Amino acid sequence: MTTSALRCILPLLSLLPLAALAAPRAQVDVIDGHKLESVTLRKAGSPAVVVFENGSRATLDGWDGVLDAVSPSATVFAYNRPGYANSEATEAARDGGTIVEALRSTLRQKGLTPPYVLVGHSLGGLYMQLFARRYPQEVKGLVLVDALYPRIVKKPEDFPLATRVGKWLFFSNTVQREIDLIHATGETIVALPGIDDKPIIRLVNRPLGKTAVGVDFGAFNQDAQTRDFVRALYPSAKTIVADSSHQMQLTSPALVADAIREVLAASPVTRKEQP
Repeated sequence: MTTSALRCILPLLSLLPLAALAAPRAQVDVIDGHKLESVTLRKAGSPAVVVFENGSRATLDGWDGVLDAVSPSATVFAYNRPGYANSEATEAARDGGTIVEALRSTLRQKGLTPPYVLVGHSLGGLYMQLFARRYPQEVKGLVLVDALYPRIVKKPEDFPLATRVGKWLFFSNTVQREIDLIHATGETIVALPGIDDKPIIRLVNRPLGKTAVGVDFGAFNQDAQTRDFVRALYPSAKTIVADSSHQMQLTSPALVADAIREVLAASPVTRKEQP
């Protein structure tokens, strides 16, 4: 592969950590006819169930430090989507709507009922935004961990050729199918009513010495219009900028855990009056 091709695929690679070994406390159950790997740590009297959604290619053990910090205060649930680690791949579509419905079914079958605090990293943050907008009555709040937002990633047909080739070379079929539907999932999100009455914390990575991702390699929309659109999505959200890494749950687990506990303790947000 040429240097140019590698430069085009690097932004996608930066979103996708290498899969790690399964957490020892994980168990595999049959959910809706397929094997699904998950961890549930139950806390009696929990104010809500904290539900974790992984980024692309990431596995549930990446949340270990956060689970350990939050589980004394609340019931927690983390899992691997179909096609990841020991979760069986399926032929079901890999759009956000399908993923949200499967997660919601899993939670019910596990006996984990609302309200939920939804925690999503990277691509998982996009899925959690859809969950919250589709089922706001079930959601207490969100923690978005260096998340993707609608319209950040372009339509797959607008990727440069080298990016498309690199996607095919580097990623599994499951991951490719998820990437190809990121833009469509974002459009589904923005078509739904807002959720500005929910407590939302956005954790944003700013590596030491860096102020912004200033280069567009072709897979992402980084223009001012897109940035303004993303900032306006959740006007009442609290944003925390951290010197960390994209994998904030690994490099800054205490920060993520603190944000979750803050949302657990928060009251509903009063909607801002429109001028």
